[in-house]
Amino acid sequence: MNNKFDALKDDDSGDHDQDQGSPKDCEKEKIEDEDKEQNTAKKKVSFMVVPGVGEHPLQYNYTFWYSRRTPGRPASTQSYEQNIKQIGSFASVEQFWRFYSHMIRPGDLTGHSDFHLFKEGIKPMWEDDANKMGGKWIIRLRKGLASRCWENLILAMLGEQFMVGEEICGAVVSVRFQEDIISIWNKTASDQATTARIRDTLRRVLNLPPNTIMEYKTHTDSIKAWEDFHGLVNASGAR
Repeated sequence: MNNKFDALKDDDSGDHDQDQGSPKDCEKEKIEDEDKEQNTAKKKVSFMVVPGVGEHPLQYNYTFWYSRRTPGRPASTQSYEQNIKQIGSFASVEQFWRFYSHMIRPGDLTGHSDFHLFKEGIKPMWEDDANKMGGKWIIRLRKGLASRCWENLILAMLGEQFMVGEEICGAVVSVRFQEDIISIWNKTASDQATTARIRDTLRRVLNLPPNTIMEYKTHTDSIKAWEDFHGLVNASGAR
């Protein structure tokens, strides 16, 4: 959202007119220039979005992602990662609304589509370092509820209503043909007090009926189930 890249420009104040140096000196300068370019590239990659002047900063920066795939076609981890498209990052309330106001609502999506909203630097993948020891609360919704529930969920997450410190990683809304699914991911699946607090807050912010079924699934279990399924698919295909 911000284009303040001036601080990343190279410092060209040095003397580059010394053409009389030895080949060894020239080679040294070449290596130093390559190192300088690599360091500059790293800085650009790690550049983080910041709130604009007068904007209301969020406690954490977040990134919107989108993914879509053909149903019934098994996806590898690599193809899944390639299929996730980053929409953009934001650091303030105002920047969030600039993105969100132009995004299609989940209830208007078609096919096998997902929106992901994760803290900046965390990919919406089980294998990410921030996610691999965690899990997620899953709620299956009848058609027509996804847009309202998704908005309530992400506003509660951005507003730090879950009160579990740095445990929240992100949230996902998954649009499917017969139902929609929302989930919220946290870092530590083994912390039962934290997962219980997330569950209770989720039920409150979404105004869920008491009989709503909520399932907690660790990412370790998700990875195992995925591997078992693809093992069966590969085995049947080999016959």
